[in-house]
Amino acid sequence: MNKVQLQGFLGQDAEVRTFESGRTLISLRLATNESYKNSKGEWVTNTTWHNVAHWRTKMDESLREDLKKGALITVNGKINTRKYTDKQGNEKYITEVVASKVELAKVEA
Repeated sequence: MNKVQLQGFLGQDAEVRTFESGRTLISLRLATNESYKNSKGEWVTNTTWHNVAHWRTKMDESLREDLKKGALITVNGKINTRKYTDKQGNEKYITEVVASKVELAKVEA
């Protein structure tokens, strides 16, 4: 089963593009953090950046306003790897999360 759930902070405002078909692509850069103590007893935090693509048939304007740099969000979706050719003719691969659901995370007190 190809299923992923991530919770993290946006590294930049969402990029929103609407196509002639009416479909909207929301592109996100999501940072997740993992912290642990190293052998010296010091806390170390590793940050992983994720590319997220979220296709919508209708863009909820309130969601657009909420997807700003620093927002804490939860993403549900699947991992996808695709191949493309860059402008110099080189084959490149990109791995991204194709989101089925994006929502603001609830911060517990």
